[in-house]
Amino acid sequence: MHCFRRPSTLLFLCLSLAILAQTQEIAIETPKEPPIIGPLMRPFHFEQRVVSPAKLSNSARLESLVRAGNLYLSSQDVIALSLENNIDIAIQRYGPFLTREVLRRAQSGGFLRTVGVPIYAGPQSVSLEGVNVSGVSLAESGSGVGSGGGIVAQIGTTPPSLDPYLFGYVQFQHQTAPQSNTLLNETAALVNNSQFFEFGYGQSFLTGTSGQLTFESYRSSVNSPANVLNPYTQGYLDLYITQNLLQGLHIGVNNRNIRVAKNNMKVTDLQLQLQVITTVSAILNLYWDLVSFNEDMHIKEKAVEAAQKLLDDNKNQVSLGTLPAIEVTRAAAELSSSKEGLLLAQTNVAQQETVLKNAISRNGAIDSWLDDVHIITLDHIVVPDHEDLKPTAELVQQAVAHRPEVEQTMINLESSKINIRGTKDALLPTLQGFVELTNNGLTGVQNALANGTAGVADPYLVGGYGNMIDQIFRRNFPNYSAGFSLNIPFRNRQAQADYVTDELNLRQSELQLQRSVKQVRVDVKNAVINLQQARARYETASATRALAQQSLEAEQTRFKFGQSTIPLVVQAQRDLAADQSAEVQSMANYTHAKIAFDEAVGQTLEANGISMEEAKLGQVARQSHLAETLPNGEGPK
Repeated sequence: MHCFRRPSTLLFLCLSLAILAQTQEIAIETPKEPPIIGPLMRPFHFEQRVVSPAKLSNSARLESLVRAGNLYLSSQDVIALSLENNIDIAIQRYGPFLTREVLRRAQSGGFLRTVGVPIYAGPQSVSLEGVNVSGVSLAESGSGVGSGGGIVAQIGTTPPSLDPYLFGYVQFQHQTAPQSNTLLNETAALVNNSQFFEFGYGQSFLTGTSGQLTFESYRSSVNSPANVLNPYTQGYLDLYITQNLLQGLHIGVNNRNIRVAKNNMKVTDLQLQLQVITTVSAILNLYWDLVSFNEDMHIKEKAVEAAQKLLDDNKNQVSLGTLPAIEVTRAAAELSSSKEGLLLAQTNVAQQETVLKNAISRNGAIDSWLDDVHIITLDHIVVPDHEDLKPTAELVQQAVAHRPEVEQTMINLESSKINIRGTKDALLPTLQGFVELTNNGLTGVQNALANGTAGVADPYLVGGYGNMIDQIFRRNFPNYSAGFSLNIPFRNRQAQADYVTDELNLRQSELQLQRSVKQVRVDVKNAVINLQQARARYETASATRALAQQSLEAEQTRFKFGQSTIPLVVQAQRDLAADQSAEVQSMANYTHAKIAFDEAVGQTLEANGISMEEAKLGQVARQSHLAETLPNGEGPK
């Protein structure tokens, strides 16, 4: 409970809870239904869903880490800011939402759409001098959804449209037709006032079955005494069912787009994970390089101070006559050289801060306040005393099980196998069976214009509209039909070519999976070697720096007793500064090697405490390290 006594800690916890209480970054809202007709219209989905605007502002965490013009950052703060503000991750965050809509489209029977976004490579440091780590490049392994996600035109048997539909047609007509023979209609000009109504419902199913129920009604009123019923109404209720018997018969063929779309949802989740790993690893490299640049700058500052002290001492000794004047010139040259080295180190720090601030913010240079702040790194590079590494064989197994690009390749291979069923099915002839059932009805009134020659209407047919409906449902006048439709294409070269093409692509995918697994083994072995070499370089550089420190101290002692010369002391100072810089660089090399090792074995997320749920939301609940690092949770005033 002690941490809650710090005001800034309590403030940040409240801020974190407020952030999590907000809606997620990406939201698709459905408008409210009208109070009365809304439930009735719900099955038709006429509503227009609205996607929330893109978030272009930074999270509150960024400003909360600023104190007195300084931005205090720990490595965990950098990770949290990356998940919340990095543009590359934010772009990839839309992938799962896009594939969810493609799945919805596929569930209606629609074709798949391309929605994949390639992995963006992370930012690089302004200077990589001395850093030589052969890491794994995850950015090259992710290139969109793949294997089905890139379909823009349907190949193979076309899946059925699964959304049911209603249709209707209404026509009102007035016709006047002059008659060349008046014996038939007993009028010189036949006038017909008619109304035509047609309504229906249709639906297709994954079994290859399609059905359509149609109701039709036609009412006619003419000025002829020849018709027994005038006006009259006739109609029918028709049920027409078709069933694929060869091509398009199997559910596994008809639902393949749905299954591929579900696979692509997994792929885009892996794409987001891959982007998080790539970006966070790159930004951690930026952070630790900035730490090393700062350390190097401090070394250069001490070198300038030492050179300045040497110049002042030499001037004093020259004025006393105990030293020749040329030593002042040599000391001034040494000071100038040290200042040049300091300027380069300061330039690296300033440029590195710009790159890092751009990587952890959404609007970068647009925020003038962010340009003005200076980054203070709260963490220091710590090289552990020894590496607790598992056997290489276990690390390879771990990498194959956890590397997202390997799982992505497996899913794409599965999608290729699903898609190939559709092109194989298209090799079959098209054979359909159909059944049609029709119930007819006719009703009307006795023609008032009849002069006796037309006869008397059947009483069973005399009546209103309900009489016709009753006839239809009593099935007084039924029709039945059934049959088959067969279409056999000769040669069928298009389907043959599509099938063989998909077979070849499948074999390529199998080899690509094998290639990915082989590359994982290489990546892991190289990462282990690089990590061991980075440690060895650090130990060597640390020992060399310690010896250089001892040499300088010894040379200064000898000079004090007149047993050494100023050039030897200056050279010892140069050697120490160079060895200190080399030690700092070796520590930076170690951080690069460790980050690359985590990528290679697939443990970047675990090693850095990254939650993919937080990455998907773009909201991180973890507390800032600022309150724990600065006394009483307060920064410098």
